[in-house]
This record gives sequence, structure tokens and C-alpha cells, in this order.
Amino acid sequence: MVTTAPYGAWPSPMDARTVAAHDGRPAFIGGVGDEVWWTEPRPAERGRRALVRRRPDGTEEAVLPAPWDVRSRVLEYGGQPWAGTLTDRGPLIVFSEFTDQRLYACAPEGGEAPRPLTPLSAVGGGLRWVDPVLRPELGEVWCVLEEFTGDRPTDVRRVLAAVPLDGSASEDRRAVRELSDDRHRFVTGPRLSPDGRRAAWIAWDHPQMPWDGTLVMLADVTDEGEFKDIRPLVGDLGPTSPGGGERGEAIAQIEWAADGSLLFVSDLSGWWQLECVDPAAPPGTAARRSLCPARQEEFGGPLWNVGERWFLPLDNGTIAVLHGLGDTNLGILDPVTGDLVDSAGPWTEWAPTLTAHGSRAFGIAAGPHSSYEVVELDTCTGRSRAIAARHTDVVDPAYYPRPRARTFTGPGGRDVHAHIYPPHSPDHTGPDDELPPFVVWVHGGPTTRAPLVLDLEIAYFTSRGIGVAEVNYGGSTGYGREYRERLRGQWGIVDVEDCAAVARALADEGTADGARLAIRGGSAGGWTTAASLTSTDLYACGTIKYPILDLAGWATDETHDFESRYLESLVGPLAEVPDRYRARSPLHRADRIAAPFLLLQGLDDVICPPAQCERFLAEVAGRGIPHAYLAFPGEGHGFRREDTMVRAVEAELSLYARTFCFVRDDIPELELRT
Repeated sequence: MVTTAPYGAWPSPMDARTVAAHDGRPAFIGGVGDEVWWTEPRPAERGRRALVRRRPDGTEEAVLPAPWDVRSRVLEYGGQPWAGTLTDRGPLIVFSEFTDQRLYACAPEGGEAPRPLTPLSAVGGGLRWVDPVLRPELGEVWCVLEEFTGDRPTDVRRVLAAVPLDGSASEDRRAVRELSDDRHRFVTGPRLSPDGRRAAWIAWDHPQMPWDGTLVMLADVTDEGEFKDIRPLVGDLGPTSPGGGERGEAIAQIEWAADGSLLFVSDLSGWWQLECVDPAAPPGTAARRSLCPARQEEFGGPLWNVGERWFLPLDNGTIAVLHGLGDTNLGILDPVTGDLVDSAGPWTEWAPTLTAHGSRAFGIAAGPHSSYEVVELDTCTGRSRAIAARHTDVVDPAYYPRPRARTFTGPGGRDVHAHIYPPHSPDHTGPDDELPPFVVWVHGGPTTRAPLVLDLEIAYFTSRGIGVAEVNYGGSTGYGREYRERLRGQWGIVDVEDCAAVARALADEGTADGARLAIRGGSAGGWTTAASLTSTDLYACGTIKYPILDLAGWATDETHDFESRYLESLVGPLAEVPDRYRARSPLHRADRIAAPFLLLQGLDDVICPPAQCERFLAEVAGRGIPHAYLAFPGEGHGFRREDTMVRAVEAELSLYARTFCFVRDDIPELELRT
């Protein structure tokens, strides 16, 4: 029997504790012998990332007990934090521990406790490591070293380094052997050619971000493991580099093929596409070849985490590739013919992480009705199946939303992509004379996108009668370089306009109640939320999570090194357009905010620091605008702890209940102040 009740007031079995307990996804998959390993979140264990293995009999187990937290802080967003290989004693694992950022090694089957391989440093953010490559024949692990040289977040250098596996560098920085120089500000981990005679890696410099322009660096490797004759192979850093092109070439990933050619994903065509090049060809003659030129879609993405993989060569000469337009699929590409055959299954989104064993490829994928799980593709039979971290329905799936992808029309007739999640419940519906409230969800980044996958946090709201519109505004990835570059110089304009265009269209067509629209987002999405609330009267309220609120502050040592010059492309160089920085910043438009808002912030956030929230609140104080500020000790950029997430989700629902005038007696009431 279906009961009629006001939108927002529907009962739901999806409580905040359920949402928090299942937040996050598996990541950083890899192979150790015939086993598949990955990291996965543990919200109930203070948000740590556990390293998990799947044994050949299908059983899963955590490799390290709590409180070990396998996570790197290189670039603050981290990347591939572990590597493993088989020895005569079983698996040998090297990993980055989050709390002190040292590299550790252990042989878990021998009962050996992890032992440190790298020293601590009292300078700035210390020493950090990511994207390890084990070289047991040399007694080393090669990886990216991020080394702070002073107390400012931009006092940092990055090189490729070799760390002894015997622990001799655990107290002695001098025992770490540097493989590359620090001519480039940013580097990814080394990839070794099949014969071990060459190493390649990706590099770039300020003010470019890795989706603006990168170089592939190549070095000859001696028998002793030294790098010689380091030189660029392909790529272009763009107009900021001497001799660079007009806009740069963003190479997102590299891998070696069995024949010694180098495979790479480049956006030179306007799409991230897979190419190959012969590094042994004489200088100036190394011809590039596109492996799947007929498809105008993405075979790569933005390099936010060092070591991400969108493709992987297989033993039989084919290549496992992640590709798509607005979504992703796992396919097998024949690099000779260009034929591409996609795997079957319910998954519409694949995380940029792959591994392989023999004829089997492994990845992490989700769909509109399933969360992220570890998936195996047998390339001989074409069969795909979830093998680990399997999705389980924690509530009746009848309460899951029924999303659909749509394209709206923005200013000037431009396309705006969005995912629409109408309110949905199997046993409740809204009154005939009432339209539902809708919340515009703004993804972070901003150079990324929101995938169309099952998200229990969205289900928490839709199952209660509140619609959600996830907007992949101009600047988002997944739709080609032209679409993502719409945001160049226009951050705070295009993103705000596109979100508003979707919200207005939903109201105009009768899908949403135009008087009960809200907006919410975190990080860059928090910026767009705050910018929207201070530049339009469209929204009745908003939830702002760990945001950027003051552009000038963020551009002058108030964030980490990786994004410290990101605004030069998103807004413009500060020295050239200082008025633009002030005019667009919500901090300097606080007098224009008229809607109630909830501000959520982690007190340990070094990317979007709490100081920005505090300055914003000081500007809002006394203006009569109802608002709440919840700050969480121990949380950084993005919430990981179960109790934090419960409090944040319930506070957001309480804000909507107060603003949209529906009753919820199953959550704590949010206290708003003026």
C-alpha cells in the first residue's frame, strides 16, 4: 500500500549510520602472484584505509590490523600507496603509512611486523612516498619522494628515489638514492621497460595542472640501477614552458608494451586517446600512432592521484582499457587492428585502477544500482563477474533511487550534463498538489565529474522525498577537452550558471518545486555552492562543505603545493586580475547572502583550511542570516570517520526540514544562529 505524505517527510530504512558505514570505495588494486589486493575504507576504525587480499580460494582478509592506515599524502591527494611481490617467504609488501608517511615493509605470512624503510623529517611536511615499484633484484623499492625543504606548503621538491629494502635508510636520509633530478616540480612513479634498460615517467611544472600539459621523461637505466641521459620523449607543457605549444598536451598515463614501445594516453586530439611511440627511434623520428582513432571519447582522465591507471597491457598483446563519454566501460583493445570489445555487466563506471594476471583483468566498478566492487574479466571467455568487496543491499533496493542521465541547455545554448535522481520510495508518494524539493549537488575538483552510480547518501535523501540533481557543469571531465576548458578563467561564473540552468529547468518543467531548491557541495563544490548563494536568489538554502571562500588567500600559501597555482587557469594570474579574485570570492560577497546555510569543515584540512570558514563567518555574523557551523577535529579534506559523517548527513537533512517546512522527528534538530 502506498501512503501519501509530504515530500521530505517520508520514513526510510536508510539511516545516516548506514550511509556512513558504507561510505568510500575500494581503491589501488594490484596483483601479488595469483592474488588480487586493494585498499578499502574502514569508517568505523577512525577512517583508516585497510590493505585487503583475496586468496585463491576466494576468502578476503585484511593484511594489516588496525591502526595501520595504508595511504599516501603526496600531493595531499595521495596515490598508489603500496606494492607487493612474491618471495620464497611469501608476499613482500611495501606501503606508505598515513600517520607518519614513512615507507614500511613486511612479510605478512611470516608474522613479521611492519618495519620502517625511510626516516622521519622535522622539516615542514616531512618525507612522503608514493607509487612504489619493487626492485628486489637490486634490494630496493623505487618511488616518488616528496621532500619538504621549509615550513611553507610550497617549500617542497619531488624526485624519483630508490629506498633500500634492508632498512638502512630508516634513520639515515643519505641512504636514499635519488634517481632523477628535481628539474620538474611534479613527477609520477617510474615505469620500467620489459628489458629493464629504460625508465619513463610523467612530469609537469607550475602553473600547469597535469590536465593542462605534461611531459613524458625517458632515461637509460644502468646495471647498477642508475638513470642516465634523462630527456623528454613526448608531451608539451604548453605556453608557460620555453618552446611549448599554445595550450599544452596532457598525458595522463604511460605503460610499456611487450615489444618495447611506450603506450600513453594523450589529449592532443581533444580527447584522451591511447597512442604508442617507439623510444628507440632516432631523435626527431619517433613516430606516434593512435591505437583507436575512430572513437571521440575519453580513454583517460585527470591525474589527481599518482599511479592511476586507465589502461594496462595484457600478456597476449591486447590492452585492457577504460573508456567512454560521460561514463566508462572496460574493454579489450587490439592495438594492431584497433578493434575494441567491451565487457558485459551492470557496471557503468570504472575507477582508474587496473591489474592483470594471465588472461584475466581486474578493476573496480559500480553501476546505478550497485556500489563499487572488485570485478574480474576473463579475456578468453569474455565473462565478467564481481569477485570481492561485492555489493550487498544493506536495505531493500526498492528504496534506491531511479536516476537518469540528461542534457540541459545552459547560457548561450551550451550543453550541460547532469544526473537526475527524483524522489523515490516503494511505499510513499507526495501529494498531487505538491512538487518535491530538489538539491543541486556540485562535485568537487572542479576538474573531475560525478559518476552515475549508486550513492547511499543520495538514496538517504531521495528515499525521504527529496530530489537530487548532480550537475557535471562546464569544466567537468568525461566530455572532451573543449568541455572541460569551458571553466578556464570562468570559475565562479560557468559552474554557477550551469547549476542554476539545471535547477531552473527542473522547476520550469514541473519536476521540482522552484520555491524549494537547495544547493550543496564540498571542496570546489563548496566554492560553487557559496558562490551561488552569494550571487543568486535561486536557492532557498545551501550546505557548504570544506570550501574555498577566499581566492586570494587560497592563492597565497593558504593551500598545498599541488593546487597552489590552479587558480591561474581557473580564474587568471592573481597579479594580472586581482579585482577578479576579490569580486568572485564569497568572502567579499557575504553581505549578499540571504539564504540559510550549513557550513561543515574538518579542522585538520590543509587543502581548504578552516581559517577561510572562520573569516567568512565573521563577515556573516550579525547580518540576521540563519546558519550553523560544524567543525570536526581529526578530519581533513573530506570526511572519513563514521561519527562525523552521521552528524553531517543528519545536520543537512535538518536544514532542509527547517527550510522546506516538513517535519523530521528521527534526527537531531540543527541549531541555527544569526
